[in-house]
Amino acid sequence: MKIEELPLKGAFHLEPNILKDHRGYFFEWFNQKVFKAQTGINFQPKQFNCSRSTYGVLRGMHFQKQPHAQSKLVTVTKGEIQDVVIDLRKDSPTFGQHFSVVLSERKKNQLFVPKGFAHGFLVLSEQAEIFYAIDDFYAPSFEDGLCYNDPLLKIKWEIDENEIILSERDKTYGGLEGSAMKI
Repeated sequence: MKIEELPLKGAFHLEPNILKDHRGYFFEWFNQKVFKAQTGINFQPKQFNCSRSTYGVLRGMHFQKQPHAQSKLVTVTKGEIQDVVIDLRKDSPTFGQHFSVVLSERKKNQLFVPKGFAHGFLVLSEQAEIFYAIDDFYAPSFEDGLCYNDPLLKIKWEIDENEIILSERDKTYGGLEGSAMKI
């Protein structure tokens, strides 16, 4: 597995070694020992989630506040998404910066999102199924989010903003200056 740290310290892009033959393929989705050896992070998932969405759906930018902050390992099992992370760690030199990567069923690549980051994704294919492992349980009273189009963030989304579909909750989030200070 190829594991590459992103410009936002603690976030990683992972590309598995895919073994293919006439029967299909096999790859190791996650190996805690290898991940820790290459990143120094002892990621221990406690919950596994799956979501399915259609083209243009944007889910994000979500995070959970302490003491229930979560690290996530995200992959796409069907389709393609633009996955975006934002560093909300106030003491980080990359506070307020974001990184975007396309995750796809074809590449089987993954994104590791550390605690202290907001996370969201935009569906680029007709449908997408997203699978993610999380190292803390969902705690509704500790969840929060950021506005996906905050002008301070300057995220370049891969489709026209008029095509983006948001939940009612995601429409209510404020910008970086207000919401991020809650983490």
